[in-house]
Parts: sequence; C-alpha cells; structure tokens
Amino acid sequence: MRIDHVVLAGFLLTAAPLAAQAPLSSIDWLNAPEQAPQLAPRATAQPAPQRREEPPTASEVRVPEVETMELGAPTVEAVGLLPMQVTGLPITLWQDSANATLIDLIGAVEPAVPAMSALLHTLLLAEANPPRGASRGPSFLAARLDRLLAQGVVDPAEALVERAQVDTAQLFERRFDIALLTGTVQPACEALMEDPTLSPDLGKRIFCMARNDAYDVALTTLDTARALESVTERDADLLLHFLDPALAEESPAPRHPVRPSVLEFRLFEAIGEPLSTTALPRAFAHVDLNGDTGWKAQLDAAERLARVGAISENRLLGIYSLRRRSASGGIWDRVEAMQDFEAALDAGRPAQIGPALEDVWAQMRSARLLVPFSQLFGARLAEVELSGRAATLAWRAALMSEAYEDAAATLPTDDPERAFLAGIATGSAPERVPRGLPHAEAIAAAFRGAEPPEELQTQLDEGRLGEVILRAMALFSSGAAGNGDDLTDALALFRTVGLEDTARRAALQLILLEQEGVRQ
Repeated sequence: MRIDHVVLAGFLLTAAPLAAQAPLSSIDWLNAPEQAPQLAPRATAQPAPQRREEPPTASEVRVPEVETMELGAPTVEAVGLLPMQVTGLPITLWQDSANATLIDLIGAVEPAVPAMSALLHTLLLAEANPPRGASRGPSFLAARLDRLLAQGVVDPAEALVERAQVDTAQLFERRFDIALLTGTVQPACEALMEDPTLSPDLGKRIFCMARNDAYDVALTTLDTARALESVTERDADLLLHFLDPALAEESPAPRHPVRPSVLEFRLFEAIGEPLSTTALPRAFAHVDLNGDTGWKAQLDAAERLARVGAISENRLLGIYSLRRRSASGGIWDRVEAMQDFEAALDAGRPAQIGPALEDVWAQMRSARLLVPFSQLFGARLAEVELSGRAATLAWRAALMSEAYEDAAATLPTDDPERAFLAGIATGSAPERVPRGLPHAEAIAAAFRGAEPPEELQTQLDEGRLGEVILRAMALFSSGAAGNGDDLTDALALFRTVGLEDTARRAALQLILLEQEGVRQ
C-alpha cells in the first residue's frame, strides 16, 4: 500500500480489491484514481503462495466489523481525501479510540522503510469517523495536517484543509502556512481580512494588508503593534523592511532565524534575502520544487521529498531529466548516472545496461533512494538478461518494485537467500532461514503464522483498528532497530488485519535495504 504527489481529478472512483491489482501508495492513487490499495484477506497460518490476480483464499478478514452509517454532513474531523472504497479501511477506523491517544501516536511514529511511510500517508488521508473526544475541536484534523507537513506531503495537506471548508483559529494557522508554502495565499488573506479573529498573529494581518495594497494601514498597524509590544522587535524589523523597500537600502536586514516560521521565510524572500530550505523542516522543500530557485535546489528538494514518499518517483525522474548536468560531483554525478542508465535501458542493450545499472545503483544508494529507483525500473530490469553484480542488483530492484511477486517467480530457488525472499514476496512460510540475512528469523516467524500480541488483539476486538495499526508501525520501527520480537509482532498484526501487501513490501525493503547498508 503506497501514496504520492497529488492531482485530484476523478477523485471518487471506486477501485477493485487489492488482490487484483498492483499495490499503490495514497499519493500514487491520487495521481491514478483508477487504482487503489485495499485491505486484503487475513493471511492463514500457513499461507500457500498466491498470485495477486487470483481470488483470495482466506476464510475471513479479522478486522473490526464495518459499521454502515450515513455521514450526512460529516464533521470536520472526519474529512479525508481517500474514501473507504479506496483504502479498504472501515469508516470506524478511528472512532473507538481516544482522541488524545491517536494524536500522540500520529506525532510519535517514525516510519522505518518506505512501505511504512506509505501506510502512514494512507491513514492520515483516509476518510473516517472521528475518534472519541474529537468533537471538542478540530484537534485530530490539526494533528493529521501537522504530520503530513512534517512528512513534506504539502499538496494533499492543502487539499485536505480545503475539503474541510471550516476556518477555526486552529485550522486557519495550518491553512495559512500551507498557502504560503504553495504560493496560493490570497484566499487565506481575504478570509483573514474578513475575520481578523481567525489569527491573533498581527504579522499575518500586516502581511495581508500589504498584499491588498493597503500599505499605509499596514504601517500604522505595525507602529501600533510595536508600541503595544504585540510583535517582537525582530519580526517588526522584518515587516518594516517588507513594507518599506527604501529602508531595506539604508539598513541591514534582520539576522536569519534558525527556525523561521513560514511567514518569516516568505518575508525574507520578499526583501531579497531568501533562506535555504536545506536545514529547514521538510515541508519547506516544497517551495523549491517549481524550479524558481534553480535546478540544483529543485533536485535537492525532489530527492528529499521522494525519500519519504512525499512526491512520486515519476516526478523525481522528471526533475532528473530536465536537462544535462552543468557541473560535476555530488548530485550532478547522480543526474548523469540516472540519465545514462535510462538511455541504456531504453536502448535495450544488456552490455550497456549492466555497467550503467551498477553506476546508478551506487548513486541512488548514497542518496537513500533505492526504493523510488526500484519502483521506477525494477519491473523492467526483471526482464533483462544480466550477469554478475548487475544481475544481483536487478533482482533486488525487482523485489522492491510493485512487481515484486512476479519477480519472485523468476528467482532461482537453489540459492537459500533468494528462495527465502521469494517466499516472503509470495506470502509463503519460509522452510529455511539463511544465515546472516538481516532480520530473517523475526520475519520468518511472522510469515509462519505468528499471532499478534494479546494486547493489540484485545484493542482490535474493541474496534480500535487505526490505533492498533499505528502501534504496529511503532513496533516495526523498534524491530528494524534490532528487536526481533517487535518485528514479528508488527508483521503478524499487519497480516491479521489484511495489510498483507504492506507486510510483504515492508519485510522485503527492510532486508534488502539493510543489505545495502541504508534505510529510509
């Protein structure tokens, strides 16, 4: 189950079950709504290898019973971009959990591999009834927006807040920051001018006054705010430079803050003192995606966001392909390696593909972008006759691609490591565990029919599905750090609730990325 960069056309199309389709992230689905990830049937204790295009053979889906209810006029907390027909997640996903508990879990979970990032994005964008206690304010939606921004998933966050169609002070702060990041701040400014109670931040009001050409009013408001000490001296100085270009020529700009607000970031840009986004939170990288700050900054931003699934791998490839490199070293060598590899692959000449693959693989490994690379090219590489190191890289890429199950059918079973990976890719219980393969024992236990921990099973029985999935994601991160029991428990839970594709992809990514010495 994956998710990527957003185009909201054709949004509410119903999708076929996951068992019949290749896995997609939530962000990918927003780009291609004819496909969608869904919950798969529960894995049996000893699952037989099964092709995804075949009908599921499990006898039950062990998730809390799906209640059917008319949302009518849904609460703001229930808003989402992905309906349950797409995610396969019940509309009761959150409703039996405590609001404060979910907010803590959403803020704390740290995805260990791209498959976990994809699952997190799906949960955050899912349409579902709000949790207990959410009626006291849109805190749950605010927490979802905050986490999306922390992940750098800016466009879907913007679509989510727009779909809410509610401006409380709590949500308006997020709406305004998102609008500043995407360059669509005028509607937010108009809303603030109509209702100043939406934000206590005088800096925002002064900024919006200036955008509406009310410079005299803005200057008067700033003078009053300074007199009342309603703005800090630094912010007042920055706003004055923004409002009075002549002053900017006479006095130095304020010192660059270490952790600027989004408004401060845009104000420094407006006075000709742009801040680099490299050391800023991930959401700021979105500003550089349009290329206005140069191709280098655009490349850096695209890599940073693709690394966590905040933009699609196809968008990353498009930015890599914009032009020929103009320098050498670092990211420029990666651009050249990617372009040379794609040209060799398109030409269909194995003698060129092998060396080009080895070069680009090393570059993508150093950038921690092996999974996006594999999603782009893994299926095609599985069809190329290669030898030696290049052949090994090709099947690794195939196992980290959407075609991982098809690729597994071509792996030679006389090699214990490849036989083990093929078994995981098809959901089979491994017969043997190769020595030295990272996390193999813990993963094998999960695919041999391990049950979820009793505590999580109890929470499942209480209908707290979304909460349990978040807890399992935390267990997976602990397992990836070396706690084998936690890893087994996490994968067993995913399989129990029908997230079979997530379990397989996460297990494969964890093993293969550990072998390469990199993780997300």
